[in-house]
Amino acid sequence: MHILITGAAGFLGQRLTQALVARGTLDGRTITRLTLVDQSAPPAIDAGDIAVVTTSRDLTQAGAWNALLDGRPDVIYHLAAVVSSAAEADLELGLAVNFDATRALLDGCRSRGLGQTRVLMASSVAVYGGELPEVLTDMTALTPQSSYGTQKAMCELLINDFSRRGLIDGRVLRLPTIVIRPGRPNAAASSFASSILREPLAGEGAVCPVPTELELFVMSPGKVVEALIHGAEVDAGELGASRCFMLPGITVSVAEMLEALRRRAGDAAVDRVRFEPGAAVTAIVASWPGRFSTAKADRLGFKGDDSFDDIVAGFVADPH
Repeated sequence: MHILITGAAGFLGQRLTQALVARGTLDGRTITRLTLVDQSAPPAIDAGDIAVVTTSRDLTQAGAWNALLDGRPDVIYHLAAVVSSAAEADLELGLAVNFDATRALLDGCRSRGLGQTRVLMASSVAVYGGELPEVLTDMTALTPQSSYGTQKAMCELLINDFSRRGLIDGRVLRLPTIVIRPGRPNAAASSFASSILREPLAGEGAVCPVPTELELFVMSPGKVVEALIHGAEVDAGELGASRCFMLPGITVSVAEMLEALRRRAGDAAVDRVRFEPGAAVTAIVASWPGRFSTAKADRLGFKGDDSFDDIVAGFVADPH
């Protein structure tokens, strides 16, 4: 089996790569080849008998997909994206990376007759927004309130249509906010959600730009990786007319996140968090819903975290 991963240099791409190498199989088939692509070359990995090709490529450039798709991958994990705040700050960049590159991927699959190729795209809770019910379902209308959410929603519609036509076997996993991310803060509007836990646990200060009553729908990196792998193994016939669904996250307020930090590391850790209101970040994150019914993902066998305390404990055990 040949697997292509875009955004493979990112933390999620690296974790997915490591998990696939450790398994050695996907959907009962032996993984023989991994193609890892990002704007900067993904790090080398010891993959044993699996042939690994790493390449740096700007997927927005004409012809960027040609060599990647000429290898006729069986599974494509499309993780490459410009994150929320960056897409809001630069509309052209967000459109080019989040939408145009995805359309080029789909057109490349169509022109090569890759109708059996499973294309998994990481989407986002940001596709929702505006006036919403208290608890959302996968079929709640998409009314994103950010350019990032809009770009992801457009890609979702295209993947649904290409799958309906038999041009690809698409699966869109709407990711909850991922916490706790390793590394340093990035340009994602939700970056603070990891920072207010990660930095205090390391003895450093952090800034919280949103009200503590704000609720987020969250999932740990480990469970997201498990979901990406499971998503490629679900039988297409079980997906139904819509290939898009929310993964099973946990609803938690910022205040509850800080209390979990207190239980783990004491008052001193919580005291390292400063509250500095950020209107731009708050406007984006507050538009994301915090409560979902994930009946479809549950039926398909996806598993979420048991508790937010487990998410914190998991990060402490493996902060990388």
